[in-house]
Amino acid sequence: MSVIMFLLIGLVAGFLAGKIMKGGGFGLVGNLVVGVVGAVVGGFVFGQLGISGTGLIGGLLTATAGAVILLFIIGLIKK
Repeated sequence: MSVIMFLLIGLVAGFLAGKIMKGGGFGLVGNLVVGVVGAVVGGFVFGQLGISGTGLIGGLLTATAGAVILLFIIGLIKK
């Protein structure tokens, strides 16, 4: 996957995770950071479970799930 596609998937995943967890996005840079870190978290979690998402949709679902997990953990720490 190219770097540009990885960043675009991260941007969309961060936006979706923001909508799911908070009800709004985090801005362009915030969505990008949350989505890219979420992609790493999602890849790790799904890898441990033996689940692999391939292609554009699989990558987007993995990154979004990872970003939601990341935001959930951050929410627990902030309290």
